[in-house]
Amino acid sequence: MSKLGLLRTAIGSNPSAFRTVRTSGYGFNARRFSTESEPQETQDQAVDSFLRTSAPGSVYARLYGSTRNTLKTDIVNLLEGCNLGLEDVKVDYLRNYNPAAMLVHFSSTQAYEQANRTINRKGRLYKMERVGKPQWDSVAPYDGKTVLLQGVPRNAIFLDIERFLIGCEYDASSIQFFLRAGFPDKMATVRFPSQTQAMNCFITRNKGFCLNNRILVRVLQ
Repeated sequence: MSKLGLLRTAIGSNPSAFRTVRTSGYGFNARRFSTESEPQETQDQAVDSFLRTSAPGSVYARLYGSTRNTLKTDIVNLLEGCNLGLEDVKVDYLRNYNPAAMLVHFSSTQAYEQANRTINRKGRLYKMERVGKPQWDSVAPYDGKTVLLQGVPRNAIFLDIERFLIGCEYDASSIQFFLRAGFPDKMATVRFPSQTQAMNCFITRNKGFCLNNRILVRVLQ
């Protein structure tokens, strides 16, 4: 029986061991004390418990060393032999949309260890550390269907973006503006129905003009 199953069995058979008592008149809960010492969870055990919140066999890691031009395919090729697909790689962006790190999902501990050996063998240009599934879940992938527009004039409105994207097929309701402290311009993100249409926007609109500002177009992963 697993540790979780044993814990559930223990709780079911002796619920009083986990009951709290209310101290009359003071409105706070006090734990029931016992003369027997309770085993203390070590730091290693706590970390191990945190890392085991993923699916059986799955291992998650945070990979440092990527640049703004690093693609998911670059990571898959770098870690060749670790059975990775594009869906196993996410980009964790900072607020300015520069990549902070890559998140990688491995199907097994063996694949994770193989990735570490590969990184060490290829000169340690990257650094990888193991993380829990919550970090993986907290990052929403753009999947190459979202475009970032940089250099948008501060006085630009939605209509100006629509004019800039004329001829492109996109979701007009997805347009969002972002101001950057200390910068005279702003950024905008736009969602496209497919990766092909997002890439077409990059090819046809990159370094185009919006209200006399040259716009840089990036496809977010």
